[in-house]
Amino acid sequence: MSAPEVDGLEVETEAPLYFGSVDEFVRDYLRHVYRRRIDGRNRCWAGRWWEVDEAVIRLEALWRAWEQLRQDPALGMSVWWRDHADYHLPILMDPDGPFAGATEGEENLSRRGEPLPYVAPPEGLFPDLRTQG
Repeated sequence: MSAPEVDGLEVETEAPLYFGSVDEFVRDYLRHVYRRRIDGRNRCWAGRWWEVDEAVIRLEALWRAWEQLRQDPALGMSVWWRDHADYHLPILMDPDGPFAGATEGEENLSRRGEPLPYVAPPEGLFPDLRTQG
């Protein structure tokens, strides 16, 4: 299938989003593929990540980069891991990072091999962008 044309020129069309929001990306993808032991000392993670502005911005950047790079079947995921996930996630999980206060409670801890902790955000905080016009 070729790209649409306008006045004889090919127009790049943006691929539809796979995940409709950063919340869906974190909930259904990231927390399952980036499994780490979260003990609140060596690594921190907040189940309520959406309450931390820096985390929302970094996770949104990870999601948007993933959406773009997934379209490159050759190198996209390697570039995403190397240049994006491997950069932002250690910063987020650093004991002095944005989740430094999330050191206790089941909603902030996980054992090796378990998904990252997750608490659902308030309804409507992250609307599904696929349904917006």
